[in-house]
Amino acid sequence: MTDLLDELTAGAREDARARQELISLSQAEAAAAAALPARDAMAALAPSARVKIIAEVKRASPSRGDLAEIPDPSRHAALYEQGGASAISVLTEGRRFKGSLDDLTSVRDTVSVPVLRKDFISTPYQLFEARAAGADIILLIVAALDQKTLTELYQLATDLGMTTLVEAHTEDELKRSFDIGARLVGVNARNLKTFELDRNLFGRLAPLYPEGVIRVAESAVSTADDVAHYRAASADVVLVGEALVTNDPISTLHDFLAV
Repeated sequence: MTDLLDELTAGAREDARARQELISLSQAEAAAAAALPARDAMAALAPSARVKIIAEVKRASPSRGDLAEIPDPSRHAALYEQGGASAISVLTEGRRFKGSLDDLTSVRDTVSVPVLRKDFISTPYQLFEARAAGADIILLIVAALDQKTLTELYQLATDLGMTTLVEAHTEDELKRSFDIGARLVGVNARNLKTFELDRNLFGRLAPLYPEGVIRVAESAVSTADDVAHYRAASADVVLVGEALVTNDPISTLHDFLAV
């Protein structure tokens, strides 16, 4: 079976190298340093009496193909903010998800909540370009990185003022997340190596979270019942993509936030 995560990570790295031919590492570093300060994602996503939602701008995925055209990501993100989302996730991977860094920049310029760059990040260059484009949060997927690289990228993101959402799929990956000091940690119900879903994975792993770490449940959300399922399993935050791009975003968010 093809390892989709390896394929996606390698493709994202290749695309970043192509961008680096046009904008050098030193130029990306300078642009990151000149960018407006990152917004405080930890405050925005802090546990509260109600579940919080990270709403995702997502045109397509390897598992479902095309989902929505989304010609104007900034308008879509504005609806998310209007609907009550605490942060906006923007898919910037172009090959299989049809996203771009331009999508991220347009969203960041439009909304006032923190914005997450959702991509397959494995190099420092991708962090500098993320900050330069306005990312407040970046995603690091434990399964795609060895511990040395994970640690170095996490530290660099922190030095750049960004919050890191560290994503795990197993007990060992969760432990690796906590070992680097991650305080915003997600469990993805979708295995990114096979793209199979396990809706109950978050609930099995949630008891392993230490005090003070924000618990994020990702994937397998179609209805308000799915959000309630994660909330009952102690999720502080739920990341939602497909359900918000294939339905009315405002009314769907209202339903999800009412659980």
